[in-house]
Amino acid sequence: METQIQFFTEEPLVFRLNNAEIYKKWLNQIVQKHKFEIEQLNYIFCTDEYLHKINVEYLNHDTLTDIITFDNSDTENVLESDIFISIERVEENAKERNLSFELELKRVLAHGVLHLLGFKDKTKEEAEKMRAKEDWAIEIFE
Repeated sequence: METQIQFFTEEPLVFRLNNAEIYKKWLNQIVQKHKFEIEQLNYIFCTDEYLHKINVEYLNHDTLTDIITFDNSDTENVLESDIFISIERVEENAKERNLSFELELKRVLAHGVLHLLGFKDKTKEEAEKMRAKEDWAIEIFE
């Protein structure tokens, strides 16, 4: 199965992911380590306003968030998803955590795919496991 990972930007946001091929290779590595395949992963970079509308309309959550992951897969162990990321939230979270934008973006990119791999973050214990997996993913980034 041919791997498909694509990156899009919703206007009016002006953003381009540098070194996209390196990110694709890295995301593939995360997925393959968990014995999954990728049919189609679409990362859509957007504004807070754009993501807030999606959060309200589809999830009934009237809050800002950095990422929303829609699992569109019909096949076990095969990933097909639209992953929306607010670049404004990533920037804000990086500042709040005193991290570089690039590091926070890697964490969020990995977070979306980890949800698709079955990792949750609703409880404290789940969130701790998710954070450990995010840290692992960042460590293997080349």
